[in-house]
Amino acid sequence: MSARASPGAVMPNRYHRVLVVVAVGALAMATSACRADRARSGESSSAAVGSSLVALRGVRVVDGSGGPPIENATVVLEGERVREVGPNVTVPKGARVVDLGGTTMVPGLVSDHSHLGMVDGTRASVANETRANILRQLRQYEAYGVTTVTSLGLNGPVFYELQPDLHRGALPGADVFGADRGIGVPSGAPPVEAGTENLYRVETPEQAVAAVRDSATRHPDLVKIWVDDFHGSLHQKMSPEIQRAVIDEAHRLGLRVAAHVYYLDDARRLVQEGVDILAHGVRDRAVDDAFVKLLRDKKTWYIPTLGLDESFYLFAEAPPFTREMWVRHALQPALAAQFDDPAWRASVLADAKKLKADKDSVANNLANVKKLYDGGVAIGFGTDSGATPLRIPGFAELHEVALMVKAGLPPVQAIRIATSRAAELLGHPDRGMLAPGKLADFVIVEGDPTKDVDDLTRIVEVWHRGRKVSGALSSFQP
Repeated sequence: MSARASPGAVMPNRYHRVLVVVAVGALAMATSACRADRARSGESSSAAVGSSLVALRGVRVVDGSGGPPIENATVVLEGERVREVGPNVTVPKGARVVDLGGTTMVPGLVSDHSHLGMVDGTRASVANETRANILRQLRQYEAYGVTTVTSLGLNGPVFYELQPDLHRGALPGADVFGADRGIGVPSGAPPVEAGTENLYRVETPEQAVAAVRDSATRHPDLVKIWVDDFHGSLHQKMSPEIQRAVIDEAHRLGLRVAAHVYYLDDARRLVQEGVDILAHGVRDRAVDDAFVKLLRDKKTWYIPTLGLDESFYLFAEAPPFTREMWVRHALQPALAAQFDDPAWRASVLADAKKLKADKDSVANNLANVKKLYDGGVAIGFGTDSGATPLRIPGFAELHEVALMVKAGLPPVQAIRIATSRAAELLGHPDRGMLAPGKLADFVIVEGDPTKDVDDLTRIVEVWHRGRKVSGALSSFQP
């Protein structure tokens, strides 16, 4: 894939390799079983590891800082953290040595915008929010190298039951942060049926303030608001008065606010009002220089979610890379059957008006993120994965990195955004970078993704909190 491709271009044969990988499913299963045993006994991951030392040698390290790779490096792990990284590191006495010659190590990806428990097969509903379904998704994120996930709204009681054990590594799967239930308006976004355990729908600023205060009792990482009308398909948009009430009250309580947006006018007003994060890219038209300056001056984070609108038609058009192993292994059986159904694909492509609108949104999003990145705006990383069956955990994140490169960002900077910058947005700089003291969350891949971003999909193994938790994607079953 060429970074010179135009923003609206279709990527021809973007993933062109047949991956040859060694199945290590038994090891991944054993790791999961070990973690489950620790969860039942109440023993934390860090306690189980203790002061054990592991030295990973001969690996190319892309450390997440945005700098050039460190060639032929040694990475020393102590327990669940990185102890030392560099080309001239001495292997400590007694360390277990692993030779990784010819591969590349990248920090575990950090999602700033996903949703947990909504999707199972081809259905999306808060009724799917069960312990088993959330853990299934988190194992999939982890196997695809996404070791931290932010569930940006629609989180019910099960989320909070699981979060403490996930934070301490006592359950298999990615670590989780969240935005509690989130706040919408009646007959507005999000277009899902949800009870009060999963979503607030407020009609007045006073109700909005009460929702923020109630949400704050669960100590969320963020507060989420849904602002736009989904391309005019919904009857109501959140009023500016309600938006301001949420932002002001959240800030009074020390909470940051992330806003679901589509239109430039909404985004501009929200930033002026002090919103902390734009949780989607502006897609209705090109951003202007004044908006770039506003975001930069206000230090507002911008999560483009480049693959969001593309997801509506990508698998209907079925470009060649969607048939590759790493993509197919991300699909639950019912979803794979839907994608293989000619009638389903034809029905999606028959709606020419919607198809054009989605493709125009993608083109605007790609062009806008490049302008904002070049203008010094803080770019975060997310995909809205898990919000609908078409936004597939793990696949969506690896594809998003490639879309950033398609937009014109250098691969090493796209990786930085998906790792250390995403962790910075989240407020958890203990991850997303391979440096002393950071959590030992990383992905081992074949090739060099700073030269060819497609190599990020060639996963050999994933390590989480200093332990190998999964192998090649050919061994993963959704």
